[in-house]
Amino acid sequence: MVRRPDSISAFEFSVLSGLRAEQLNRGCTPRVTPSEKLAVTAQHEIAQRKVVRSSDGAGAVPAVD
Repeated sequence: MVRRPDSISAFEFSVLSGLRAEQLNRGCTPRVTPSEKLAVTAQHEIAQRKVVRSSDGAGAVPAVD
């Protein structure tokens, strides 16, 4: 189980993770060490703030380092 950051609601965490998992499924490069499952990889990316919500509400976008 991936622990979500306290600053992100459970709903936002699940929606962003789902959007990111779709991106990973289409072939986007993971920003963390890949897990066996794309959904878990997406959750780790969100939890580590490697991917954040876009400012225009379009979905998950890579975070600026």
